[in-house]
Amino acid sequence: MNLKTFLLLVGLIGLNSMLVPAQVITLSEIQKMAEANYPAIARYDIIEKTKDFSIANANRGFLPQGTVSAQATWQSDVTWIDMEMPEGIPPLDFPVPDQDQYRVVAELNQLIWDGGNISAQKKSLKAGAEVEKKQLDTEVYALRERVNNLYFGILLMKGNLQQHEILENELQRNYDNVQTYVQNGVANDVDLSTVKVEQLKAGQQRIQLESTLDAYIRMLSVLTGEPLEKNTTFVKPNPEVELISPIINRPELKMFTAQEEAAESQKSLLKAKNMPKLSAFAQGGYGKPGLNMFDTKFSPYFLGGIRLSWNIGNLYTYGNDKKKIDLQKQSVNTQKETFLYNLKVQIPQQQLEIEKYKKTMLDDDEIIRHQTLIREAAEVKVENGTLTVSDLMKEVNSEEAVKQAKTLHEVQYLMSIYSLKHTINQ
Repeated sequence: MNLKTFLLLVGLIGLNSMLVPAQVITLSEIQKMAEANYPAIARYDIIEKTKDFSIANANRGFLPQGTVSAQATWQSDVTWIDMEMPEGIPPLDFPVPDQDQYRVVAELNQLIWDGGNISAQKKSLKAGAEVEKKQLDTEVYALRERVNNLYFGILLMKGNLQQHEILENELQRNYDNVQTYVQNGVANDVDLSTVKVEQLKAGQQRIQLESTLDAYIRMLSVLTGEPLEKNTTFVKPNPEVELISPIINRPELKMFTAQEEAAESQKSLLKAKNMPKLSAFAQGGYGKPGLNMFDTKFSPYFLGGIRLSWNIGNLYTYGNDKKKIDLQKQSVNTQKETFLYNLKVQIPQQQLEIEKYKKTMLDDDEIIRHQTLIREAAEVKVENGTLTVSDLMKEVNSEEAVKQAKTLHEVQYLMSIYSLKHTINQ
């Protein structure tokens, strides 16, 4: 490859890199990326799988349940019969069981009716899993506020840097003008130094702004799990304040509802525990003695039947247990009402913030226009020798301050709108 071809390739590669558009991203895209990258998202799948395993285990309660047991005993006395026979009748010889006895038993139980216990267990498991999911929803939702703060911080820093570039160009223009004035005898080297100091200060401010912007972008990159660069275009969102619905749709409300339903499911479980259980059983064994207690030899045996069991001890605490569940529901409802109360206090404050920044922005352009006229007039006075360069720098800084104030007000206006949207979940 000759030098001309190599240079041509390098030029084409460079041109291609210049034609590659900068990354453009919106707030909604950033929020979706942050949620997808949030480590806790994996818990949704864990919760669902845990629920499925638990329900599968509960369903196995209808499968035949088997037990195997073995025992060896020695007893101090056994059943024996001592019967006196009338005279002339030969005595009867009744066998006497051994005092050592052995038994191996295998029993199979088949549940026929459990009083709704397994069904109540599954309902309770589903309700518990739903509570966990809704709690995770609230945790993930809280991530949005962190993303919003960083995103608007980036918009503010980028806006300030754009304005700062204009300031540095303005200072350079004034520096060139003052150099001309020095040559013409209208100004001196001190005036030139005055402008130079302001240029150096502006450079320091730019470094601080760039450092803050870099920190915000890095933090947002960590949240999203995607590399974001300084040249990334962060689209300024459209406020659409008129479209904000007054209806509160926060995930916490769904979490409270899920908690109430979970508490209600405990009542079904409590009721089922107090119901009788009906099952069939079959038992096979081998022992000494078998079913015939007078048989002193090892023998197999079998028996089967229907078993009804009812633990009435739970009835003593049933009433109080129900009251405890009702109190638990009342506690959840109180938390819900408190949450809504705090939001209803917060929403009017945020609405007032929106109106405040909206009215403030109405005068920003007019203030900038007048401050620009003052600065331009100051430049003319300096050129005519009727105003010092120091006074001119004050006007230049004043113009910069009102322009940065406008940028700040615009971002504050957007932040207040999205704070309200976050409060009501829109």
